[in-house]
Amino acid sequence: MAAVMKVDLQCVKNNTDHHTNEITVERLIIRRGQAFSLILSAERLDHNDIEITAETGPGACEQKGCSTDSSISKHWSVVVLCSSPSAVTLSVLCPSDACIGLYSLSVRSGACASVSALTVLFNPWSKDDGVFLASDAERQEFVMNEQGMLYKGVDEYITNTSWDFGQFEEDILDICLKLLDVNPKCLKNAAEDYSARCNPIYISRVVSAMINSDDDKGVLMGQWDGTYIGGVVPSNWSSSVDILRSWIKYDCHPVKFGQCWVFAAVMCTVLRCLGIPCRVVTNYQSAHDTDQNLVIDEYFSDYGVRPKRNLDSVWNYHVWVEGWMRRPDLSQDSLYDGWQVLDPTPQEKSSGTYCCGPAPVKAILEGHTDVKYDIPFVYGEVNADKITWLVMANGSKKKILSDTKTVGQNISTKAVGSDSRQDITDQYKHPEGSMKERAAYDEAVKRVTGLKESQTPRPSVQMKLSLDVAPLNGVDIRLKLLVKSENSKVQDLTLKMSAQVMRYTGNPAASHKYTDSCPRVLVSEQTLPFTLPFTAYGPKLLDNNCIKVSVIAMDKSDPKEVYLAEKDVVPHSPALKLTVSVSHTF
Repeated sequence: MAAVMKVDLQCVKNNTDHHTNEITVERLIIRRGQAFSLILSAERLDHNDIEITAETGPGACEQKGCSTDSSISKHWSVVVLCSSPSAVTLSVLCPSDACIGLYSLSVRSGACASVSALTVLFNPWSKDDGVFLASDAERQEFVMNEQGMLYKGVDEYITNTSWDFGQFEEDILDICLKLLDVNPKCLKNAAEDYSARCNPIYISRVVSAMINSDDDKGVLMGQWDGTYIGGVVPSNWSSSVDILRSWIKYDCHPVKFGQCWVFAAVMCTVLRCLGIPCRVVTNYQSAHDTDQNLVIDEYFSDYGVRPKRNLDSVWNYHVWVEGWMRRPDLSQDSLYDGWQVLDPTPQEKSSGTYCCGPAPVKAILEGHTDVKYDIPFVYGEVNADKITWLVMANGSKKKILSDTKTVGQNISTKAVGSDSRQDITDQYKHPEGSMKERAAYDEAVKRVTGLKESQTPRPSVQMKLSLDVAPLNGVDIRLKLLVKSENSKVQDLTLKMSAQVMRYTGNPAASHKYTDSCPRVLVSEQTLPFTLPFTAYGPKLLDNNCIKVSVIAMDKSDPKEVYLAEKDVVPHSPALKLTVSVSHTF
């Protein structure tokens, strides 16, 4: 029987040095690529005969005898710092490419032995780690900050909501590790899965799949049809902690319900907890390109209202996350290192699984759509062209508008060190309409389809809808329509305005629609007023919905000439002012 050895894990010191003390100081949690100290004590120790074994996963272990050589690359190493006959202080170096997760740490010296638990995380502070982030301010924001801001609304009226990521709350780390253990790849081949946990690319892709529950024991069930019986309305969530604890409490059954910002916020919590720098990003006018041809086909009926169902769509906004990591699998010259798009919302399958990314933001910027992973889909979200078709009563279609500028607006994230919004659109796309932007789009199309973009002639009449004032819920909405003839001639037009309540995903929320039709004889440029009565939209407006207002103009002298203007309107609740009077009785 082995003699008893005491091992002081130095949890307070080590966890503080490794930036894990906010999780706990009751157990040892370290970051790879950085040394930690142990103090061994027994009645008699031989510091020349000390062996440490670190073991994680099925059948995997790493042994390292005590040695003065601590520079052995890619292996655990141990150095004696000081010793006495009954005690020895060791410095143990965990390699920068070690697998993350829970380890069994065995220490033996002669007949003395001890076994302890150790958790290893990614290390953004280590230059040798694939998630290294040089800026301390950014590490504090993207790894250590437990609170954040999410952005919703529409591109012209951006709203924000606070979110509790809570990545260092009690039991969240264990829940995140459980999430890795129940992922389908681990259940199929645990040894292979554990051995891949050294790679942040692999981990981030697994987490992307495990946040949704569409094809695994994922955390959240999505719901977009407005019915939330048996669950929580997505907009009522404000903390990842509540969601993750509910998931583990009910034996890894999906929590009801989530939508894109909830999926993204929970993923941000998991990545930050595991040590991968992460931020939540909102893309306004976000395209969902189902066939990934980088073109969104949008259909209107000849009375101005969208069909109820459309495969392609443009969401008012969509929320994903970015994880920071190197991409040596794509390039040895750091070309694609840095922020990577990861999207846990189940939209389209990637290699048979509902996940998305990591997709290098640098590749998206330049239209490198043949790069892993899922670049065509993400590129389409931020820079697809939108083609609008008019569907006639007889079923025929007419292309009435080619829009190269609408998709991908005001891409937003929380700024470092403050609660203000940072616009990062320029990281995803060159200035809209510039030669660089069009060249990147052509490159993206060529790499996806092998074809060059086809051009659509500019319409002879330009129309634009705008709001008189910020729209308030409960009152009529007043809009202006600017109509401008490119050839400066008088045109006899019939204008049809329609309004339809839409989900934020770009699909109609109700079949009800409001229409107004009137003939107009227009000079070369004219501004016309329109009013949308509250009675027309109020009863159908639900949480996170908006109103799609569109105007279709038909030229009476040439019925084939049709023009379109549209605008998303999100009425806001009036500001609430409270006056409190306090009276004192003496």
